[in-house]
Amino acid sequence: MEILDSYPAARLVAPKVHAYFARHRATSSAGPNPAPVPDESAIREMIDAAFWASLRREEGYEPKISLAYLPPEMDAQPLVFERPLPLGPAMLAKIAPVVERPGIHLGVWPDSGQLRVWGTTQSIPVYCFVLEVIEAGLLVVKHHRGAQTGKYVNVAVLEGDQVKLVDEGASTLPDCPDLLTSLLGFNTTRSWIGSVNVLVQLAVSMRAHGRGGSLLIVPADNEAWRESIIHPMTYAVSPPFSSLSRIIRERSADGVQSPAWQDAFKEAVDAIAGLTAVDGAAVLADNYDLLAFGAKINRRRGSPLVEQVTVTEPIEGGTPRIVTPAELGGTRHLSAAQFVHDQQGAVALVASQDRRFTVFAWSPCETRVHAHRVESLLL
Repeated sequence: MEILDSYPAARLVAPKVHAYFARHRATSSAGPNPAPVPDESAIREMIDAAFWASLRREEGYEPKISLAYLPPEMDAQPLVFERPLPLGPAMLAKIAPVVERPGIHLGVWPDSGQLRVWGTTQSIPVYCFVLEVIEAGLLVVKHHRGAQTGKYVNVAVLEGDQVKLVDEGASTLPDCPDLLTSLLGFNTTRSWIGSVNVLVQLAVSMRAHGRGGSLLIVPADNEAWRESIIHPMTYAVSPPFSSLSRIIRERSADGVQSPAWQDAFKEAVDAIAGLTAVDGAAVLADNYDLLAFGAKINRRRGSPLVEQVTVTEPIEGGTPRIVTPAELGGTRHLSAAQFVHDQQGAVALVASQDRRFTVFAWSPCETRVHAHRVESLLL
C-alpha cells in the first residue's frame, strides 16, 4: 500500500463539500434512487489519491481522471472489474487512459471497509459526487446538472494550495447575467438548449481551443454594434452564417434530442468557437447568426474611454473590485470592456491563453462595465 503525505487542501475542503452534497440531497427531487453522499473521510481520500496521481506520469502522459462515487448497481450497464482495484495514485495514473474521453468515470465505492475502484460508469445520477483531474495539481469537484449535456455544475476547484468554493449565492446578485446563472447551475426555467445555455457551450469550446479569443454577442435587430468596429472588416460574413441558428430551430418540441442532432449542434458550436482564435473578435447575433470574425474593436465616435470596471468571481469569500481596464489583461480585455461600455446591449466573452475566462456585461445598477471571472465554472 502506498504511503503518501496527506494533501492539506483535501482536509480543508472535505467538510464543506460534504455539507454541499448533503444539503442538495435533502432538498432535491432526484427520484426514488438519489445519488449517495460520500462522508468527509471518503471525500478526503478520493481527493488525496487523485491529487497525487495528477503529479505522476504514465508513459510520458499527464493523467486525466474522473472519479464518481456510486455503487455499480446504480448504473444499468456498468463495466465491472472482476476484482476491485485499490484507490491509490499509482493505480489511478495507470488506468487513467480508460476514462480520458468525456462521459466515462471510474466508479468508486467502499469494499470491505476500503474505498476501491469497481469499474467504469457512463450513467451519472443527479448530484452524484464527481472528482475530475484536469491537469497536474488541478482538480474539480462537480456534479451532473440533470440535463442533456456534458456540462456539469462545479462545486469546488483545487489548484495546488488554493481552494475555490463556488458561491451559490452569486446568481442572486443584482445585474447577474443569465449566462452566469446558467453556469452556476440555477437556470431551471429554460431547457438546456436555451439562449444562455448555448452561450455556455460556446464558452466551454472557446476555452478548450487554448488560443484565446473574443466573442461579441450583439442584438440581431440593431446595427449599432458596427459603430464600434473598424471598417472595412476583413472577415465580414454576408449573408450571415446561420448554421448554428438553423440547428437550434430544428430542436424537438419535447426537448429530447437525438444523438445526430447533438453531434450537429456540437460541431456548429465548435466551428464558431474556433473562429474566435483568429486575431480580433467574432461577432454573433443573439439569434446565433454569425456576422463576422477577426473584427477589430474601436471606441465609438464621441464615446468616452472606459476608465473603471467592476471585477467579481463567483467564489466564496470573493469581493468585488473596481480596477482600471489595464489591470484585466491584454488587448482583448481592454477592447471588450470598451465595446460593452459603448454597446450596452451587448455581451463580450473573452478567453485567455492562461485559462482565464471573463464575461463582460453592462451593469445598470453600477452604471459601469462588470467583468465576471468565470473560469472556475468552466473547468
